[in-house]
Amino acid sequence: MMSETPASTDQPPRITLGQALPTWCRIAALSFGGPTAQIAVMHRILVDEKKWVGETRFLHALNFCMLIPGPEAQQLATYIGWLMHGVRGALVAGLLFILPGFVSILALSMIYVTWHEVPAVEAVFFGLKAAILAVVLQAVIRIGSRVLKTRALLGVAAAAFVAIFFLHLPFPLVILGAAVIGLVGNRIWPASFPVLQAHGKQAANGKDIEHHIEPGEQVSPEILAVKPTVMRTLAIAALWLLIWWLPIIAVALFFGLQSVYATEGFFFSKAALVTFGGAYAVLPYIGQQAVERYHWLSAPQMLDGLGLAETTPGPLIMVVQFVGFLGAYHAAELDQSHPLPPLAAGILGSVITVWATFAPCFLYIMTGARWVERLRRNRALTAALSAVTAAVVGVVLNLAIWFAIKALFHEVQSSSLTIGGWALRFEWPVWSTISWGSVLCLTVAAVIIFGLKRNIFIALGAGIVVGVVWFSLLGTR
Repeated sequence: MMSETPASTDQPPRITLGQALPTWCRIAALSFGGPTAQIAVMHRILVDEKKWVGETRFLHALNFCMLIPGPEAQQLATYIGWLMHGVRGALVAGLLFILPGFVSILALSMIYVTWHEVPAVEAVFFGLKAAILAVVLQAVIRIGSRVLKTRALLGVAAAAFVAIFFLHLPFPLVILGAAVIGLVGNRIWPASFPVLQAHGKQAANGKDIEHHIEPGEQVSPEILAVKPTVMRTLAIAALWLLIWWLPIIAVALFFGLQSVYATEGFFFSKAALVTFGGAYAVLPYIGQQAVERYHWLSAPQMLDGLGLAETTPGPLIMVVQFVGFLGAYHAAELDQSHPLPPLAAGILGSVITVWATFAPCFLYIMTGARWVERLRRNRALTAALSAVTAAVVGVVLNLAIWFAIKALFHEVQSSSLTIGGWALRFEWPVWSTISWGSVLCLTVAAVIIFGLKRNIFIALGAGIVVGVVWFSLLGTR
């Protein structure tokens, strides 16, 4: 049965995908500053300036994108592109959103491995990796102040930190545990585990919000008219699963299941399933696995990659591209029989990593967009998400401490502590090896962010300047 979407004389002429293309390019070029800034840019352009979607529809779409794993800003662009022009619109908006970041990170990765030991380049990264800690600390405070509204949620955050930092439990297990706590807690103590509230109100005419097109919106009535069914959703999911996995399987068959390319494809595909809460939530899992298990790069290099991702357009999760590049580059560099030269290997590793990270995003949008209102009315699901988001605060705090230890000290030691039969293992710095230059860079960046309330680009720029001066005079001491 077709949905009741009345024709309106107030509707402007429908714009074509070609006419929308310059606007999506503009959004992609302005996608700096993390998801909050990126969503604000899209809201200003798509809602306030162009009026392609209304406030209510934009906020409902954003809520849906926050319910699923992956970078919510990129998925929001994909979702709105789909609303306007179907699958083609989703591909254009979603791919353009990550294209500038992909090109930038790839170019910077090649520069990094080629000239990283040049003193001037090394000095820049000396200041950058310390200053980036202030940005991570800001994320802890910002997410915590928004999420930790009750003592129960504060307890979930603390438990997540202990589970990750001391018990070294897998990140997906921590997220799953938080979701279960949210489900059970909302049923037993609903006041302590509140349900996340949907934004916006129902349309004034009483229709379902997804079936109502406000005057001026550039939403396709034909797309909204298609009723979601289980069979249609399964068919779409099967198609996008094939699109997601076919290149990864092809690379695995060509280079071998034990190759770095297959390992990166499988690992980042798994990581894409658990990226609830944004890039900061999953970075500890990715960083620790990439550094300590696969040895694709070192902890200081991971910090360098985070700094590059913070200062280039696109989602912050693009840092995984740097990880994939260095992992493949180092594998080819160390193996004389490797079929590709190091730079070519790095490029292929970069492509495979980005594919495995973002192909699932299109799967989620294509299969889930039509069910968004049903998901928004699911109290159990949103209660689970509130606990998951609280756990993210503890996970991000772990990220901040882990990065701080690696960036501010030259040597780290393993420590252990037994409490009530539980063996707690953690890394602790050797205090005598502190890098005072890194501390100074961090302090300057923190003052700019927290004291002067300026944006991260000014803070990172100041950290780099201080780092270059210090490195030039005293080295890494």
